[in-house]
Amino acid sequence: MEDSHSVPLHHCHVHKLRANLFKTYALVHVLALGAIFYYRGAFFFNETPLKPYNLVHPFPWFLIFAAEILLSFLWILKQPMYWRPVTRTAFPERLPKDEELPRIDVFICTTDPNKEPTFEVMNTVVSAMALDYPGEKLSVYLSDDGCASVTLEGMKEAWAFAAWWLPFCRRYNVKTICPLAYFDQPEEESQSEEFIQDRNAVKERYEFFKKQLRSKTRTNGTNDANTTGPPDHSSLIQVIAGSSSIEANKPSTLNPQKLEMPLLVYVAREKRPSHPHNFKAGALNTLLRVSSILSNAPYILVLDCDMYCNDSISARQAMCFHLDPKISPTLGWVQYPQKFHTVNESDVYDSEMKSVWLVSMTSLYADVVLVYMVLSMHSCIYETLWPGSDGLQGPVISGTNLYVKREALYGIPINHGTSISSTYDCTSGNNLAKLKDCFGSSNEFIKSIGQIHKPKAIKDIELSSTLIREAQFLASCNYEKGTKWGEQVGYRYDSVVEDALTGYFLQSKGWRSVYLNPTTAQFLGSAITNLNDQLIQGTRWQSGLLEIGLSNNCPLIHSPSKMQFLHKMCASWVVFWSLDCLWSFCFATIPPLCFLYGTPLYPKVSDPFFLAFAFVFASSRLKTLNDTLIIGRSPRVWLNEHRIHLIKTVTCCVYGSLDCMMNKLGLRQANFLPTNKAGGVDENKYYKMGKFDFRTSHMFLIPLVTLVILNLACFLGGVARVIVARNWDAMFAQMFLSFYVLIMSFPVIEGVVFRKDDGRVPSLATLMSTAASLVFLSLGYFSLLH
Repeated sequence: MEDSHSVPLHHCHVHKLRANLFKTYALVHVLALGAIFYYRGAFFFNETPLKPYNLVHPFPWFLIFAAEILLSFLWILKQPMYWRPVTRTAFPERLPKDEELPRIDVFICTTDPNKEPTFEVMNTVVSAMALDYPGEKLSVYLSDDGCASVTLEGMKEAWAFAAWWLPFCRRYNVKTICPLAYFDQPEEESQSEEFIQDRNAVKERYEFFKKQLRSKTRTNGTNDANTTGPPDHSSLIQVIAGSSSIEANKPSTLNPQKLEMPLLVYVAREKRPSHPHNFKAGALNTLLRVSSILSNAPYILVLDCDMYCNDSISARQAMCFHLDPKISPTLGWVQYPQKFHTVNESDVYDSEMKSVWLVSMTSLYADVVLVYMVLSMHSCIYETLWPGSDGLQGPVISGTNLYVKREALYGIPINHGTSISSTYDCTSGNNLAKLKDCFGSSNEFIKSIGQIHKPKAIKDIELSSTLIREAQFLASCNYEKGTKWGEQVGYRYDSVVEDALTGYFLQSKGWRSVYLNPTTAQFLGSAITNLNDQLIQGTRWQSGLLEIGLSNNCPLIHSPSKMQFLHKMCASWVVFWSLDCLWSFCFATIPPLCFLYGTPLYPKVSDPFFLAFAFVFASSRLKTLNDTLIIGRSPRVWLNEHRIHLIKTVTCCVYGSLDCMMNKLGLRQANFLPTNKAGGVDENKYYKMGKFDFRTSHMFLIPLVTLVILNLACFLGGVARVIVARNWDAMFAQMFLSFYVLIMSFPVIEGVVFRKDDGRVPSLATLMSTAASLVFLSLGYFSLLH
């Protein structure tokens, strides 16, 4: 038989044709961009054809030019993501035998059972336990930052149900390993009588499992302290094992003698009001320490509590990269995409992030300069940007669905043949003192650093109360005091987007990542299907990313750094997302006001420069539509993507930037609010209908509605002025773009004028927005006509 180590475990395909086509496309747009910038700059030297007619005020022209320069800068930062897109394929059948595979720890974090329902969280836990991987080499840890009794009880029921579920999955090679997803599928036809009997038996236990969890939630009550947990509590670590009421009478076919159950551990770290808890990063670092003395796996799968394992093969796929000696020394993590089972075809909120926020203003505020259309190349993050990033140094840590190397999170230098034990010789007194200064005072934890690749006797650990007490010490508030946790070790604490910041730090040390997007979704999550939570989450992301961009941690200037320069550009583009708000308000207010008051900002149709603007607009629109169709989406989806990104740009980017500035000035501390994954029927009904649900804060609605009303008023007034003045040639571009605005703005206009349901824009928000738009109209009048 052929040696498994003599054949490649994976393949990397570089899309050279796609890269060359994009480079050509970008080059043509750069030439058009140069022509447009020449046209703008010529205005200040009295060479613009419009200038002799004294029709153009210099102030709006200057602001538009400045906005275009900012957009150009952001566009340039983004371009390397398209220069080497790659697709990777793993061959798990070529892996070594099971006894030679390394161990894997699974980290799952939950906070609030009211927003993250216990039943769904436990389905994630069970799906992780059911991965196609040796049970004795798999450990699952759940961090419960709410210290909720219902979550702990749910863990016990999950372990008991897994005793039925895992044998069933193994015996019949079940691919959909999440019970909730599996039993929502139609029953298989043409199956053996034995399979049907076993499936019915497991389904009966599943229904009992579901009933138990939901009854415990109802018993505790949604406002009970036992449900949400006290904000002031000691650490609690519990290894879940033992018998349960549903374990009896298991069919003999579901009780294979050699099946090992994975280790399942409940972790509630200590919480004190006087100690910062550092959000999700603090929870993950606690799991890093606790797991080090219980299982100490060299590789870690990080999952959100609502992101279940859909297929069983992801662990073996990831090992195809981590076990490849050619790339393993510098490989920090394998990143999978985020996909969702709750999105519908229209996906009005673009929950799958099929396009990035930088394209937002092209849709609704299309009366921006046409050059913006090239700057805002529509891109699907998981279909275009991450494969392109993989062609450089790999995508940044994207929150969830990644298999990360423990050594990388510990800050251990990249291993080029040197063993960990020799790098960290704990027998040396001086070295031991340095290690404790860095990692903390736990001798057990320090010892585990040099034993990452050594097997652990899990059965003995389960019986060791001494190690459990040590684990509780590692989960205490004071353990990190005076150490490098959150600074040089583990997930970083300087941002609420701890995943991105941690990824940039690791890449600056030379670690790289790979992006794996198999045909079958390996992980599926619950998408946000209401506007309010979308905007809250987006504001948090934008605040955290901009905070990175405006700090010394900005990838473009961070030093010392081993990050490739082209990758620095791409990473910097990500952290500067929220700068969209600076140019978005320029483009959303100045062109329509100039159209209303007869001030042209674009060349006449008869001017040769008009061709540059027209080419950029038309080609970019066709490019964005083509990108949407390629990934199997309809034109309606393309339309919805633009609309939601408009909303996010004028809300999330603005408030995220303000929040970041307040944090920088010390006026407000960073805040982390978990999004609601419960998703009631009433909250989701408009999403299912393909309509926007405007039941959100006036803080979000007023900027959006103000700009839409302003654009509508300017369009109507501008058209009337063009009819009277008959200057169609000079104002055609602005009139066309204003019409484009109305088409893209229709959902907001509908929410203000036509809708009568409870998802409409509230009358008070409309009234306040109308008043604000009148202020803009007045300012425009005095600025442009006086």
